[in-house]
Amino acid sequence: MVSARPAVQQLPAYRPGRNPADLAREIGVERAVKLASNEVAFPPLPAVVEALAVAAAETNRYPDNGAVVLTAALAERYGVDPAQVVIGCGAVMLCQQLAQSFNDPGTSVAFAWRSFEMYPLLAQVAGARSIPVPLVPGRPGGPADTHDLEALAAAIDDTTRVVFVCNPNNPTGTAVRRPELERFLDAVPADTLVVLDEAYREFVTDPDVPDGMALLRGRPNVAVLRTFSKAWGLAGLRVGYLVAEDPAVADAVRRTHVPFSVSTLAQAAAVAALASEEEVRRRCAAVTAERERLTAALRERGLDVSDSQANFVWLPVGEEAAGLAAALEVRAVITRPFAGQGIRVTVGTPEEDDVLLAALDEVRSTAPVA
Repeated sequence: MVSARPAVQQLPAYRPGRNPADLAREIGVERAVKLASNEVAFPPLPAVVEALAVAAAETNRYPDNGAVVLTAALAERYGVDPAQVVIGCGAVMLCQQLAQSFNDPGTSVAFAWRSFEMYPLLAQVAGARSIPVPLVPGRPGGPADTHDLEALAAAIDDTTRVVFVCNPNNPTGTAVRRPELERFLDAVPADTLVVLDEAYREFVTDPDVPDGMALLRGRPNVAVLRTFSKAWGLAGLRVGYLVAEDPAVADAVRRTHVPFSVSTLAQAAAVAALASEEEVRRRCAAVTAERERLTAALRERGLDVSDSQANFVWLPVGEEAAGLAAALEVRAVITRPFAGQGIRVTVGTPEEDDVLLAALDEVRSTAPVA
């Protein structure tokens, strides 16, 4: 019998957010609200729809494997050389390419925990050891569930090839500020690559949370990872990018690229989205305004919600997470529970969030969870 590698056999199956149409049919309602996957509620940008219509006529041909037009647009946007930019089939694929490019069996990947759930899985696939470093727990008057950068720096050893810093952090939404992050970058050994995972950068409103594109200047062991799936509204097309200060880092990641994995449609849509930046900024402003309203409403209900810098909020309900999420689903609201820790809730439209709040009130009126 043919057997997969033990590391692969032990991988847990990825569980995406439930399809709202399926849930609606299951519980017998007209519509369910999905607040589980950090998508934006806005429809695709008009320029994106137009670009897709044009690009659809070319789908009988392979896409540009080098994504030359998109790479050039991003290089111009950030003032870097195209050789520093890598395009990938979503940020997750680029994370996998990073592990493949820099990790051998016997090496390690360090990251905060809890953070993006794919970090330990990608280390496992690469045969590397995971070094999870606990977040700073919540404390009165201070931010909850934040990166402990001093502990993360101390955890790096001679085997560590890659360190992920998710800023803002998924799933807690918290973000580290410039002084702490600069001290951390200065403390990391020069032969360890620091990847600033900024998938939610466009939703940051705190001026003290630094832009990784500025921090990587002059630091050859730093790279920044971003995506078009969130603020830019291209979750269904899968396109992300990496910018590295050292072109050799970008070249290594590019060598593990799966040929033609970034489709013609995805490339055209991303270029069109970049040209619609003002509309994207307006949409992000609407999301962050709703984020503040939702955060205040949750706090009024007694939930200890930290300030989020992403397009989601974190409910630190501990052991009640699974039960609360299940109770919300019965009431047609899909969230993302993390068993024993909390629930991540995407910021939806005001109408969707009102459905969430009403469902939460109904659940808590019968069985308080926090």
